[in-house]
Amino acid sequence: MPQRPVLPCSDDGSATAADHPGPCIDYHSELNSAQLAAVTHGDGPLLVIAGAGSGKTRTLTYRVARLVEDGTPPETILLLSFTRKASHEMLRRAAGLLDHRCHRVSGGTFHSFANSVLRRHAGAIGFSEGFSIIDRADAEDLIGLIRKEFGTRAESKKLPRKSTLANIFSRSINKELSIEDIIYDDYAHFEHQLGIIETISKIYQQRKREHFFCDYDDLLVYLHQLLSENDAVRQSLSSFYRHILVDEYQDTNLIQAEIIALLAGEHRNVMVVGDDSQSIYAFRGANFKNIISFPERFPGTRVIKLEENYRSLQPILDLTNSVIEEASEKYSKKLFTRRGGGLLPKLVASMGENAQSRYVVEEINRLLKQGVPLDDIAVLFRASFHSFDLELELTRNAIPFVKFGGFRFAESAHVKDILAHLKVLCTPKDRISWYRILLLISKIGPKTAKAIFESIMTQGRGAIGIIDAGPKGKSNLELLRFKNLIDDLVNSSSPLKEKGERILEYYLPILKERYDDHPKRLRDLQQLVTIMERYDRPDTFLADMALEPPNASINGQLATDRENAGKLVLSTVHSAKGLEWHSVFVIWALDGRFPSHHAMDKPEALEEERRLMYVATTRAQENLTITYPTQVYDRITQTVLYNPSRFLERLAYDMVDKDYYNPHG
Repeated sequence: MPQRPVLPCSDDGSATAADHPGPCIDYHSELNSAQLAAVTHGDGPLLVIAGAGSGKTRTLTYRVARLVEDGTPPETILLLSFTRKASHEMLRRAAGLLDHRCHRVSGGTFHSFANSVLRRHAGAIGFSEGFSIIDRADAEDLIGLIRKEFGTRAESKKLPRKSTLANIFSRSINKELSIEDIIYDDYAHFEHQLGIIETISKIYQQRKREHFFCDYDDLLVYLHQLLSENDAVRQSLSSFYRHILVDEYQDTNLIQAEIIALLAGEHRNVMVVGDDSQSIYAFRGANFKNIISFPERFPGTRVIKLEENYRSLQPILDLTNSVIEEASEKYSKKLFTRRGGGLLPKLVASMGENAQSRYVVEEINRLLKQGVPLDDIAVLFRASFHSFDLELELTRNAIPFVKFGGFRFAESAHVKDILAHLKVLCTPKDRISWYRILLLISKIGPKTAKAIFESIMTQGRGAIGIIDAGPKGKSNLELLRFKNLIDDLVNSSSPLKEKGERILEYYLPILKERYDDHPKRLRDLQQLVTIMERYDRPDTFLADMALEPPNASINGQLATDRENAGKLVLSTVHSAKGLEWHSVFVIWALDGRFPSHHAMDKPEALEEERRLMYVATTRAQENLTITYPTQVYDRITQTVLYNPSRFLERLAYDMVDKDYYNPHG
């Protein structure tokens, strides 16, 4: 795209009508016609269907700048996205286009916005003392404690695992379905335990209220409740936010869509941007119907399609257009590019899984010889286990790689241990965090931890009761060391980073005793303490770690761009959304694997698998190679899989370069 010419503005960065009438930004020269129409849209609802690589972020950024330039007070513009990084980056770019006023735009994630509003109105939803946010792992721990209360140990073992129960409860909320419906659809083998599962869910909700806990889902539920039931709050927020902009609208769930409708009720100035063809998060509760039915929710909606692609060459776009054209329900669009040239995508069958891996390695080496950087090549797959054989082949050939699609940094055990020590300072009644840090001490089990916790609640955090309720001997000395730590933290007015360093000093012997890979984990914790330096208050730091933690590689290690430089990227398609590479391999494009056989008899699930293939193929800039092994025996269906993905069946003969790979000649 052309670069923006620098136009003169006033000393503070804002244009002055006296000196130079007209806009400070030359929108006509910087945007294509569809982007310009979206950016210069007036009042009323607007739906922007942004095809892959069509400049979605650019359009939102210029829209923010345009609204501010036209005189809309920045604070009254609400920009919602699914990551804090995305919203901050858009506002940073908008400020670069216009001036510092764009930094005052209200930007953030749905959950951070909910947290901010609920903090101001906690009493209205029954949390007169405020609340603590618990992450997914903490939620599972609380559910696990409740699960153990049911019958004997043998009986409780028959119940779904705590992680499964957490999934059931979360899906029920995000999909606005009963627990019975969720179990019937996804966990039919637990139907006979429906009553107990529903009881656990009710107790879980009660315990959270008792301890002033909110999990991720609660933030949205309580915000929706506040807006629905409190007319004064809803009208105040709706009147204040004069323009609402939503990124990645196709990924919203029902509650989020209803929150947007409530916030926009006073003025209907809502612009949502997204791509129905990239709606791939139903397992998280995302509802494909939200973007499809947006014009029905907001009558009079203007629909603008962004179809010019700035990422891929036309032969790749021809294939991706063909894949999504067969979708049963969609906003029809045809991606095109003004860039010329490009080779046909390849569709390569191989005589087995290892042959597929060997072919990919050979092609990677060929690309390297052509000068393509290793970290500008990606291998994408439907499920994490699809790359296992390839990982072995890469290792044999000394090709370094990094894999994405695994645990989040803040969910790794050693990081959660450090955070738990801070949580008890901010929320003294946090039973989960107290249990977690007490159980780190040798010879302290659940019963002793409970006794110590009750003593703390009775006598105070720094009370000698911590020692009285604990074991004697060596363990008592460890408990004394713990008590001294808590006393130091409670009585200290030192900055958060120094508190973190004190906790790390205490925790280091525990880390070395518990983990064989403690040097790697220590680097994580040192990075965590470094992050603390940005914060004045521990509660703000903990809220950010819960709502928007740093990303991690699959081994739970903190991933940085510097560490990943020069490495091949292996990624699930879900983790690759929003990214792009010079050359992309999509492996295991085998019918029964991609799409998964689980989706075969579920039309909606099959349609999402099609969209997943679309996302995978639209990541490629210059080269796209799709591979699949043949003669694969599937133990579940007891059949042999050998056909390419059904999503590739109707490709025109001149749209793809077909080949068969046999490493033995």
